Amino acid sequence: MEVKYCSSCGSEMETRDVDGTARRACTACSFVHWGNYSIGVGALVVKEDKVLLVRRAQEPGKGYWTNPGGYIEQLEPIEETIRREVLEESGIEATVRSVVALRDQPRNIHNLYVAFSMEYVGGQPTPDGVEVDAAGFYSLQEMETMNVAPFTKWLVDVALRGKSEGLIVDENPVVPLTGYGLFRV
Repeated sequence: MEVKYCSSCGSEMETRDVDGTARRACTACSFVHWGNYSIGVGALVVKEDKVLLVRRAQEPGKGYWTNPGGYIEQLEPIEETIRREVLEESGIEATVRSVVALRDQPRNIHNLYVAFSMEYVGGQPTPDGVEVDAAGFYSLQEMETMNVAPFTKWLVDVALRGKSEGLIVDENPVVPLTGYGLFRV
């Protein structure tokens, strides 16, 4: 789908060469449409060598077991997004430990997915009854008989067999950077 009107001022857009790439640009202001992107997040919550999974009750992925997650909101810090999604979908309270995996999926809407290792804080797995219809902590052996989504199988391997702590939250950066979500080795 081609962008016809500027999302900044509402004027018509035109195709223009911007640094060697044809892009949609506003005819009245400096706005350039750089593309369509979405950022998804996923949680890897491990408790007693079992991984938190939820069963999707809606498309996409209806009937598949996945790790809890969702999409970030425009003004929501990514750490808040993943905590909220875990709580909403599974009733589990968890805190971010680190970023442990990324998936880059270039397509019509370019999707970046950030997987977080999270510390279990409390709660009993309870599905929200809307997005998911089941939730629980499962071992690798239990997952063998479950309809686990392929990407989730890869993430479970990261959670249980990962060799690195990943990028951890930088709570005390050397320079004050208010409003940034910072992660580092």
